[in-house]
Amino acid sequence: MTQPVGTTNPEAPTTPQDTGADDASGTFHGGVGAGSGAPAAQPASRPAGPQAPALPDSLPDALRRRIPKYADLAPLMQFKKPELGRAARLRRASTIWDLRAIAKRRTPKAPFDYTDGAAEGEITLNRARQAFQDIEFRPGVLRNVSAVDLGTDILGKASRLPFGIAPTGFTRMMQSEGEYAGSRAAAAAGIPYTLSTMGTASIEDVAAAAPEGRNWFQLYLWTDRDRSLELIDRAAKAGNDTLMVTVDTAVAGARLRDVRNGMTIPPALTLKTVLDASYRPEWWFNFLTHEPLTFASLSRYTGTVADLINSMFDPTLTFDDLDWLRETWKGKLVVKGIQTVDDARKVVDHGADGVVLSNHGGRQLDRAPIPFHLLPEVTAALRSDNSDAAVILDTGIMSGADIIAALAMGADFTLIGRAYLYGLMAGGQAGVERAIEILATDMRRTMALLGVSRIADLTPDHVHLLQR
Repeated sequence: MTQPVGTTNPEAPTTPQDTGADDASGTFHGGVGAGSGAPAAQPASRPAGPQAPALPDSLPDALRRRIPKYADLAPLMQFKKPELGRAARLRRASTIWDLRAIAKRRTPKAPFDYTDGAAEGEITLNRARQAFQDIEFRPGVLRNVSAVDLGTDILGKASRLPFGIAPTGFTRMMQSEGEYAGSRAAAAAGIPYTLSTMGTASIEDVAAAAPEGRNWFQLYLWTDRDRSLELIDRAAKAGNDTLMVTVDTAVAGARLRDVRNGMTIPPALTLKTVLDASYRPEWWFNFLTHEPLTFASLSRYTGTVADLINSMFDPTLTFDDLDWLRETWKGKLVVKGIQTVDDARKVVDHGADGVVLSNHGGRQLDRAPIPFHLLPEVTAALRSDNSDAAVILDTGIMSGADIIAALAMGADFTLIGRAYLYGLMAGGQAGVERAIEILATDMRRTMALLGVSRIADLTPDHVHLLQR
């Protein structure tokens, strides 16, 4: 039962309120009738006991006002020449949200919304981000965290950070450096880069751009299996060690921002886009003066995004197709788009080396399961099956703390999509590198504050899921 709270403070003193004050000579000033001939009020009697110490007559030097001297002001006056340009702009970004704000200012509405948006009411995307906010970290203290190691192993090879770059389509439409920027930044950071079937650079060109990088290839299985097989062969010959097949795209989701923007591939020059370009001239200059958009899977396409997606996806896919793919591909095979425990178990039974818990960034089915919520059940189920399949998570990651939470809850690895694309749109390859740097700094700080120095030492005990 709730007890009402009174308006008075029980700790307040109960001494009656004075109506006047006496000076040092004992003469009373003020009060009712003062100076009117009324009898002078007697000073209130003071309670017996120790008296409060008298205040000193003079203030300390530190509290006396004075005119500041130039010698005191000089060290404070550190006026700097304003920094302009890409490097300065990116240095001022401290979070992925900062990069998003820069990207929004510098990118036309249609490409930005294609990246930033999701399906229908965008409920799934918002819930995925909220899921990471609805946690409470449980830190350990008095641990030696002088050296925090963010390295881990994924699918048989080392990664310097516990995340890689997710497959994203039409990437050179967001910013002209596109997949070249993403793959080079990933290689420099020592993390995997995944090229999408809908990428705007070829498999071979990406491999040539980042020859020292670890490249993966994401596949949409087409109805025409010969074309799919051609892509698989090209990926293998280009040195990709992992094939990631996406299975949550029987049809295109209702991406309403794209519909409202009249999004087309390539972007059309209309009165609306010309007006939009008037205050984003750099994007249009880069777009118009570089090679026209091409795709990893087809040389040219003109039409809406939804039409292209529906022409790429095969609504007849079954587990039999996964068996065919397992026989065809000799490297590591990962299935992306897993949203139930049962499907995670099934794809592993059909030969998958790993699963990506993903709802396609909220871009397919709205109100889909949230990967972070699904994570503990999937990891528990696969471990009970004695499976060593990798569990990878994407969707909703906007900070390094999000990644640490996912790893603590059982993920072996994570993927970033929008987070790196915001960096790309903010500043090309340098922007992607800044996004990676921000996430790495976040992770290193979060682990140190948790009292953990290695990824392998993160456990579910470090994270408490809050109930809404």
